[in-house]
Amino acid sequence: MYPDDLRYSKEHEWVRLDGDEATVGITDYAQEELGDIVYVELPEEGDGFKLSDSFAIVESVKAASDVYSPLSGEVLAVNAELDDKPELVNEDPYGAGWMIRLRPGDAGEMDELLDAAGYEALISELRA
Repeated sequence: MYPDDLRYSKEHEWVRLDGDEATVGITDYAQEELGDIVYVELPEEGDGFKLSDSFAIVESVKAASDVYSPLSGEVLAVNAELDDKPELVNEDPYGAGWMIRLRPGDAGEMDELLDAAGYEALISELRA
């Protein structure tokens, strides 16, 4: 159900590591819980974040929610397409709805994230 090539935080962010770059977004579960997303506030390229820092705000018809950095690092790119099409986070959370690309500061932090099976178990507990 959740892509096997990603790692997941307990706060419902996903990470795809590609060489020395990490793409980050929110999970399908998170976007589902938020409902229709109407606005995404992203950081600037060059901004730095520590593990668990809030790096974005997602506003939906239900609520506004912080998005937390699953890794420490420097922002290499932001998904500017979300400025005009925030609904991409709902439509394609693991693809076109990505939020930022980071240069990870501590590769060991990836080991702290959940694999797909671990994340699926977490979601099963939350839905129980």
